[in-house]
Amino acid sequence: MLTPAQERFAAQQRVARLATADAHGQPHLVPVCFAYLGGRFYMPVDEKPKRKKALRRLRNIAQNPQVALLLDVYDDDWHRLHWLMVEGEARVLTGGPEHGAAVAALKARYPQYEAMGLGIHAIICVMPRRVLEWRWA
Repeated sequence: MLTPAQERFAAQQRVARLATADAHGQPHLVPVCFAYLGGRFYMPVDEKPKRKKALRRLRNIAQNPQVALLLDVYDDDWHRLHWLMVEGEARVLTGGPEHGAAVAALKARYPQYEAMGLGIHAIICVMPRRVLEWRWA
């Protein structure tokens, strides 16, 4: 669904923002690490400290799988501004070949994950439905 240029832009970004909403439409936004693989975005539930074990993003996806993912570049020279918003459907992976491939891609992208047990944690998969992009020029 992403163009080759959008895939290159995504590969250059180290963090994105994942927007979810509960069944009543209450929004929730968190920064996430991600990997783009086979036309899908994957975000781990990793071992960084969390306030609660039952994460709101996972509860929201269970209630409402429609999500948005924002990748952006800010610069004080506004001619360099650029963002990509991916609207899509999310699902939570807890095992299987797709989960394993996502874990491998995340570890390849973020060396910090080598020391974490990503294989035992959930992975959020976002399947793009619509991609919006903006840049100055």
